[in-house]
Amino acid sequence: MVPLKYVLSAGGKRLRPVLLLLAYEAVLGRRTGLRVPNRALNAALAVEALHNFTLVHDDIMDDAPSRRGRATVHSKWDENTAILVGDELVALAYRTLLKTKSPQIGQVLEIFTDGLLEVCEGQGLDKEFEQRRDVTLAEYLKMIEMKTGRMVSVTLEIGALLGGGNRFEVDALRKFGYHVGRAFQIQDDLLDVIGDKRFGKKIGGDIVEGKKTFLLLQALRMAKQKDRSILERVMSGRGVASKEVGTVKRIYEKYGAVECAKKEVRGHVVEAQSALESLQPSSARDMLHWLAGMLQDRSS
Repeated sequence: MVPLKYVLSAGGKRLRPVLLLLAYEAVLGRRTGLRVPNRALNAALAVEALHNFTLVHDDIMDDAPSRRGRATVHSKWDENTAILVGDELVALAYRTLLKTKSPQIGQVLEIFTDGLLEVCEGQGLDKEFEQRRDVTLAEYLKMIEMKTGRMVSVTLEIGALLGGGNRFEVDALRKFGYHVGRAFQIQDDLLDVIGDKRFGKKIGGDIVEGKKTFLLLQALRMAKQKDRSILERVMSGRGVASKEVGTVKRIYEKYGAVECAKKEVRGHVVEAQSALESLQPSSARDMLHWLAGMLQDRSS
């Protein structure tokens, strides 16, 4: 199917399969000296297929014209084709995961399915928030935990299980994934305001589109009078004109929302790295530690 190949050839960070393979090696490689994660490869491919499903369907719901510098599936073909591609990606993810040879496959499938359900519930909350003007920061954090963070923690948990990790190792890697997921999404919100457009990030896009973000909700908690009225226009879901993006960014800075978001990212990175301390030293653990640190420095 050409549209399916189109999606899978689009590139991207491939962060989730890398995290799964590193989690696998972090609990197995140090014991056996194995460098080829045979048992984890199919699971790594499965989580990437599932992630691409979420992107295809997100693009339909957001009516996004492009992703990763290319036309989205529904804009290149049509909406029905995009829905079918998303459905096929879910089926492909499960078919690939079922190729995994492991005594933990039953538990892995349960975790994988629970993660998929939470992603869909999180996306449902995200769509609900578009129509609401009373979304709280706590609600937003819960939503991103479900929509973005859960599949990251699922990815790490599956890698640890396939590697034969004990309860403490699995818990540590799940906790690492939880904090990495939150840090990733809040950093994404930050990049909309302070990112470098040379890396393909449309600066101020979330503001223009009226998206609820960490910065908007944090600033609304503090803003007064005229500043608050401007933020409430963004909060309404109608967004603001492109020429007003600079004004909104200054309001974010004025009330400390930018610095608060940076602090939140740093805090989750520290918590993620601390969770790794309960694992035995290994090159995989070191790489996970490094990847977490890179989150707060990424520009795209």
